[in-house]
Amino acid sequence: MIFGDLPLERAEGAILAHSVKLAGKTFKKGRVLSAADIAALRVAGIARVAAARLEPDEVGEDAAANRLAQSACGQHLTRSAAFTGRSNLFAETAGVLVLDRARIDRFNLVDEAITIATLAPYDMVEPHQMVATIKIIPFAAPTRAVEACAAIAGEGGPLLRIAPFQARAAGLVQTRLAGMKESVLDSTAEATRARLEALGSQLQREIRCDHDAGAVAHAIVELRAEGCAPILLFGASAVTDRRDVLPAAIAAAGGTVEHFGMPVDPGNLLLIGRLSDTTEIIGMPGCSRSPKLNGLDWVLQRLLAGIAVTRRDIMLMGTGGLLKEIPSRPLPRAEAGRAGAGRAGAAALKPRAPRIAVMILAAGKSSRMGSANKLLAELDGQPMVAWAVQTALASKAAAPIVVTGHMAVEVERAVRDAAGDRPVRIVHNPDYAAGLSASLAAGVAALGDEADGVIVCLGDMPRVGSAVLDRLIAAFDPVEGRAICVPTYRGKRGNPVLWDKRFFPELRAIAGDVGARHLIGAHGELVADVEMADDGVLVDVDTPQALATLKSAAREA
Repeated sequence: MIFGDLPLERAEGAILAHSVKLAGKTFKKGRVLSAADIAALRVAGIARVAAARLEPDEVGEDAAANRLAQSACGQHLTRSAAFTGRSNLFAETAGVLVLDRARIDRFNLVDEAITIATLAPYDMVEPHQMVATIKIIPFAAPTRAVEACAAIAGEGGPLLRIAPFQARAAGLVQTRLAGMKESVLDSTAEATRARLEALGSQLQREIRCDHDAGAVAHAIVELRAEGCAPILLFGASAVTDRRDVLPAAIAAAGGTVEHFGMPVDPGNLLLIGRLSDTTEIIGMPGCSRSPKLNGLDWVLQRLLAGIAVTRRDIMLMGTGGLLKEIPSRPLPRAEAGRAGAGRAGAAALKPRAPRIAVMILAAGKSSRMGSANKLLAELDGQPMVAWAVQTALASKAAAPIVVTGHMAVEVERAVRDAAGDRPVRIVHNPDYAAGLSASLAAGVAALGDEADGVIVCLGDMPRVGSAVLDRLIAAFDPVEGRAICVPTYRGKRGNPVLWDKRFFPELRAIAGDVGARHLIGAHGELVADVEMADDGVLVDVDTPQALATLKSAAREA
């Protein structure tokens, strides 16, 4: 990569290395300088800029990140479109992260320009939780290094995948000693049930018996006959030796003890065994009476995700296995679920994909089109508004909200036909004659508290594809100052625009037949210009002539 201080006459097409503030606007780091940008810099009295140029044997940061994310992404993972050289991987379902640590180390050792960071192996993950991020450090990476990393990511199975939790029907055996209170056993059963349910399984049956090897063996056999697997054992007295009551009971039931003890605290006295038909048996440590994270959770998470847990696996759990008194550690799913608001607090600590809504404004009278409603005008076999709906549904955003007004019944019918059985929400704006701002306010009011942001789409821009929406979502990062994401083509700003939720009150407060462009100017430091591959973000259909031109271009294509 060529990097340095360039005179403006040599800077067109170069990548800006540092942000430059001009009157009323900011050219941010990473911007590809256009002829118009050069002219604006010259007017501002700037003669030179720090910039970079790619060489023939290099891959641009976004292309490199996309290539490597695609290579690394295994089952039950989804990836974001790259932006500023970063592509994130997210879990599609609850489960356990499975990765090849040796290959990840090899990946990171190829070149300093290419990095991948992940959660720890076998971490439990929630749907939409971020599990890995691939980042190209400079503006480009050597082609040979990108291909070497892609080869590492693709060899011998996926580099990362999610093993989903599988619904299992577990059994529980608890033993009693003289004088033991039933309430103690009740509490243990409830904690066990909550653990299993948090992992998508259930406690099918519990048996209580004397603390005797023969009685426990009989209970194991009875539970297995009823289809219970795994079978959990909780002794009235902790296991202290392989010849103690619970291990002896496993042997008497026809099973084997595979391992006793684990380098995880709390959880040291865990026991794992197996019946001849491979049914797993777990002797629970005393700490599992509590819902707090302990070694049992680590074993259950893997087993219930269909991952075998061997003697060696348990013996390698020591790194990171000191779980005592770590107030910064998020609550386990079971405890957080019982804690109510605590679960939300724990979930907030986990990076996840942003929840971005799509709002399609389809309420206007389209007065410049004459008597026809442009949103119902046929374009390539379907109403124009249908293109906006299908674009939203094909993107990574949440189910779209469509704001109707003029000819609401007809527009809604077109929207429903375009969506088919896919989810779409209709919001009617009875005050549509008041202008665009009324529809914007109605749509924002319908978003609720779940959305992190919203992409405001216009129903008359049929050339905006789902890739545009996905690229805006990939660029969105309020923490890094990208709270308003605006699509551009060759430096010219267009639509749709993605707004962070902090702007929802301001969007609702707009009055008159105007949009939200003035807010972009008022919050310039939070704006990210996101360059697009074609000019579809600049093309709307306001007149019969514009519609005829669009139809003609479609026929020629």
